[in-house]
Formats: sequence, structure tokens, C-alpha cells
Amino acid sequence: MFDVALRRLVDPALFRVARVLTAARFSANALTITGAAIGLGAAFFITQADYTAALLCIVLNRLFDGLDGAIARINGPTDFGGYLDSLCDFLFYVSVPVAFGILSADNQMPALALVASFILTAVSFLGYAAIAARRNDDDGAHGPKAFIYSTGLMEGGETIAFFLLFCLFPAFFPTLALIFAALCILTIAQRIALAAKNFS
Repeated sequence: MFDVALRRLVDPALFRVARVLTAARFSANALTITGAAIGLGAAFFITQADYTAALLCIVLNRLFDGLDGAIARINGPTDFGGYLDSLCDFLFYVSVPVAFGILSADNQMPALALVASFILTAVSFLGYAAIAARRNDDDGAHGPKAFIYSTGLMEGGETIAFFLLFCLFPAFFPTLALIFAALCILTIAQRIALAAKNFS
């Protein structure tokens, strides 16, 4: 929901750093893979109840995710890079609730509900993107992307906000996870309505 506005705020700084990294011959794919490893590090630290380290890894993961896209736009994006970026994003997104489920039996059912909602949200997103690409239907609001993005209630910015809340208030994970899952279901309903409007 807030991703477009956030991009306007952070993109200029990301591009300045990305130009330096590009000059040093860092590739977008290398940053994508490094960011994914850091994201999995966040999940590991959650299983150890080290929430400070997990918070740091979450922030670094998002920084790398922004930088890989900026480098790709400087060097020219590739289809494989877009595929890898999406795969690594969802790997990170799923790993955090799974880690909370591993941490405590009380977290397991809310974590399962959240992972299930992530899967359905991903299908609603990627299914829409595939059909919109075939129809060449892109409003351009999210800028140049490997996929055509459909704006929804819960996007990347909101996901990270919840992940930070999970780590700041881990005792409230079950409640926060169920709220997050419910908002994901609303996002799916929103995308269904959008698809019915645009694809019928």
C-alpha cells in the first residue's frame, strides 16, 4: 500500500550508493543472493531469541533488496535477475514466520496461518502479473520491475513493518501474525476484485 510512496523517498539515496557499487563491479545478482543469506540469518537469530540481531538482519536484507534493483536499473535488468529477486524475497518472507514457529509451540498455528496467507498472496500477485504481462497492462506506478505489480493492502513495506514488530514484541507474535494473515486475505480479495475488473 505504501511501497510507491516509500520508493520516492529512498530511491535517490539507493541510486547514489548503487552507482558506487556498480563502479566497484558489484553485480545485482550477487547482492540479491547476499541479501537472501542475511534474511535467512534473521530467521536463525529468531530461533535463538536474539531479536536485536534479527532486527539488524531484516534491515540489512531490505537494504540489499533495494540496492540490487538500483544496480539492475543502472546496468540493465535481466529476466533471470528479476526471477532470482522474487524467489529470494519470498524465501525471506516465509523464513521469518517459520522461525517463530520453531521458537515456540504457541507460535506454530499462527505461523502456519501466516505462511498459508503468504502463499495465497503470492499466487494472487504472480497470477495477476502473468496475465497482465500477456495483455501488456501496466500502470507503471511501481516503476520498472521484472513483474507487473498490482497494488494491494499488504505489500513489501507493510510486510517489513510487521516483521519488525514481531522482533520488537515477540510475546505478541501470535496476535500480530493472525492480524497480518487477515490483512493478507483482504489483499487477496482486493486483487481478485481488480482482476475481475481488468480481465473480464
